[in-house]
Amino acid sequence: MYPDLLAALESSGLGHAGRHSAWLYTIANLLHVLGAAFVVGGIAVFDLKVLAEHGKNAHQVGRYAIPLAATGLAIQIPTGFLLLAVEARALGTNPAFYVKLAFLALGLVNVALFHARFGSSLRSDTLPAEARLYALVSLLAWIVVLLAGRMIAYL
Repeated sequence: MYPDLLAALESSGLGHAGRHSAWLYTIANLLHVLGAAFVVGGIAVFDLKVLAEHGKNAHQVGRYAIPLAATGLAIQIPTGFLLLAVEARALGTNPAFYVKLAFLALGLVNVALFHARFGSSLRSDTLPAEARLYALVSLLAWIVVLLAGRMIAYL
């Protein structure tokens, strides 16, 4: 079933447009990289604040970093879908793609759990000590997503 979905995506109008429009593919690629910078940059700044200063005044960093990361993710999802559609059968079975998706899922679940558990604490001056574990998992997960995304081209 999965190979059939990849084949359908690749033969779709989106896949065709991405393969036959140098500008569409180039712009999608550029926006995907820019989105990655927003996601990992925003998350890294916030996570490092939580790790280095035990969450002291993390809300001050978070009010800029979290929307930046969310914007980056909103850019990455549609551009990633287009980039995948261009060569879905090859990319969708790449081991690095599986790693990227697994760590993307881990990063998203981790951020949801973080906000569910510490969302009300974000408005205070400090976060509980256990927030540091979530920040560490987050930082590592998003770095692996970035690394795996780059490795797709080499595997």
